[in-house]
Amino acid sequence: MDLKGYLQERREIIDQALKRLVPGQGDYPERLHEAIGYSVFAGGKRLRPILALAACEIVCGEWGKAVVPGCALEMIHTYSLIHDDLPDMDDDDLRRGVATSHKVFGEAMAILAGDALLTHAFDVLSRDEDGGLPDRVRLGIIQEIAGAAGSRGMVGGQAVDIISEGEKEVDQPTLEYIHTHKTGAMIRSAVRVGAIAGGATADQLRALTRYGDRIGLAFQITDDILDLMGDEKALGKNVGSDLARKKKTYPALLGIPESRERAQVLASAAVEALNQFEARRESLRAIANFVVERMN
Repeated sequence: MDLKGYLQERREIIDQALKRLVPGQGDYPERLHEAIGYSVFAGGKRLRPILALAACEIVCGEWGKAVVPGCALEMIHTYSLIHDDLPDMDDDDLRRGVATSHKVFGEAMAILAGDALLTHAFDVLSRDEDGGLPDRVRLGIIQEIAGAAGSRGMVGGQAVDIISEGEKEVDQPTLEYIHTHKTGAMIRSAVRVGAIAGGATADQLRALTRYGDRIGLAFQITDDILDLMGDEKALGKNVGSDLARKKKTYPALLGIPESRERAQVLASAAVEALNQFEARRESLRAIANFVVERMN
């Protein structure tokens, strides 16, 4: 399939929906909403909402039902990036090729922009703007995303990542916990949300959960490698920051060749989890390969 064209088409769908759903920059207080729009529309792969749409389709659902949940995932992802870039977190100056939010708007406004995006995501999820999902399905999606974003998901993984920085040695189970939670939880949730919106059977949801688990971890391992060996212009951010902060990564623990092999094995296992979907699996298969072959 033409993956580049597919991803571009889906990005445009998501961007149009985000323009409708995210408060406008002219809304009061203007500075806050300017900061929100600055980060949401700074670019990005839109991987999480695209996964939601693809998972909805693979179970024969109407992909339109996954657009609003996918946008909510992107809002939460953007909030996490704004906060991750702060001086007390990863202290990054560049994100997606432009200055990070706190460099442009100050730390306080960046924190508030992230807070607002997280809150607004759940406001959007609660409204009937997603193609008429039944209340039971909507509630299931809200619970799914809340669990993936909170202390037992993304935030928990970020906490262990911070605790583990520095000279302290960590074992592979701890490293895997960090990766599968701070990054993997929201990727896994994106796949599950799309499947739930599309009316997946229990067996289909189990298969797609396995897929999401594997590409979530593969994505973060690839990120770790790119932080060491990637091109700053392609990445849109500084490389070497993980090494400078003595973060615990797969390349640091296993080396780059073994880390690459691990990511490839995970991508192959993700594709294998899609076997029951036969011809309908092409988009998710291509995305799994993209996750480990990408340059940014």
